[in-house]
Amino acid sequence: MKTTIGFIGGGNMASCLIGGLIHDGCKPDDIWVAEPDKEQRAQLASHFSIHAVEDNNALAASVDVVVLAVKPQLLAQVCKEIANTVQATRPLLISIAAGVLINDMQSWLGGQMAIVRAMPNTPALVQSGATGLCANTEVTESQREQAETILRAVGLTLWLEKESLMDAVTAVSGSGPAYFFLMMEAMEAAGKKLGLNPEAARLLTLQTAFGAAKMALESPESTSTLRQRVTSPGGTTEQAIKSFETDDIRSLFERALTAARDRSQTLAQQLGEQD
Repeated sequence: MKTTIGFIGGGNMASCLIGGLIHDGCKPDDIWVAEPDKEQRAQLASHFSIHAVEDNNALAASVDVVVLAVKPQLLAQVCKEIANTVQATRPLLISIAAGVLINDMQSWLGGQMAIVRAMPNTPALVQSGATGLCANTEVTESQREQAETILRAVGLTLWLEKESLMDAVTAVSGSGPAYFFLMMEAMEAAGKKLGLNPEAARLLTLQTAFGAAKMALESPESTSTLRQRVTSPGGTTEQAIKSFETDDIRSLFERALTAARDRSQTLAQQLGEQD
């Protein structure tokens, strides 16, 4: 059955999802975007051959699924603006605005709406994202499949049993790319101090990170087992691992991710207090 999908907000993540959907076979004529910036709107219409409008309510009245792809601080305003329309048309609403709780969106939208909250991360921009999903009780099984199909266009999707786990998703995968960028940055710097030229240090670091992730994704073994297999007793890798363990790297990561989780909870509370 044909499903029409509309994006309120035409920024990077929306563009990425639109491109992924079209690549997966979704017809451009079934995709809408509402974007206030005239130039961005024209660019999206030209590049993807989709419907591009300025009015959020015009979009909400025309589609089966509304993807809320605006900044978190704008979400309350957008939800209140389209509340009367969606109450009449009853679309599935998918929010990719970080940190905004389903109950708060439900309140802004007037209640009893089918809402899926999604937390994609920035590698979605290169179709390699990881997205946590959670749904309220109004979401039907077919709507869950619709939401998964949309977010799977840019990478892996994972359903969560309860919304409170979205803060952990934010800490692990939402913020996670920055942790790996930091490690790569540190490895590049260390490689240069050991005598490698900047380009060699960069390429060796990036390819090693890519290769390790690819091995972990494609192997049935745990990351612990994979680490042990490349850590020969008395070898060079063992010395590096011992240095990491001496500096208590595991506790360092636990403290860092806990701090990110706690900040996510605080931000969600603040966003929910918007008028």
